[in-house]
Amino acid sequence: MTQDFGLKTHDSIRCSWAGSDPLYVKYHDEEWGRPVYDDKTLFEFLILEGAQAGLSWITILKRREHYRKAFADFDVQKVAAFGDEDVERLMNDARIIRNKLKVNSAITNAKLFIKIQEEFGSFSSYILGFIPDGKPILNRIEKMGDVPARTELSDKISKDMKKRGFKFFGTTICYAHMQATGMVNDHLLNCCAR
Repeated sequence: MTQDFGLKTHDSIRCSWAGSDPLYVKYHDEEWGRPVYDDKTLFEFLILEGAQAGLSWITILKRREHYRKAFADFDVQKVAAFGDEDVERLMNDARIIRNKLKVNSAITNAKLFIKIQEEFGSFSSYILGFIPDGKPILNRIEKMGDVPARTELSDKISKDMKKRGFKFFGTTICYAHMQATGMVNDHLLNCCAR
């Protein structure tokens, strides 16, 4: 039964955006809002969130395994070394979103990701450096309408990353990345995954 505050599932409530698609439900229950400190996973979400721009997240989730294969298992060093032949290969791969700007931005962002790793020791150290004490922000969300699309913090992170040259990482994509990687927990207060 769908309600304003979420989706009732047996004895528990789940954030309503998860719907009933098993892939979406699994992502909601096992990943979204859970802190990530691993650079490989952070890079994976950087690529996936960039690909998602203008599309629904479920569109990308359904292609996630194809992205994993197409982008060298999200190995940042390998993606950073992609050349013209790789771009052509990706543009001919119907299993991913074939947008040349997004494909090229993934390669550019991989190179910049490595620069951040070199400067800060890890991308995780860099990105978590923006949040107080490096600890996830636990928002008190009572209904889905209270979930922001962006915040002052996502504005700040996005601005810094854009200054460094990152593409497809505006404040809304940045906030989605923050949610996906658990920098913020926007699960409803009564959600089973909180």
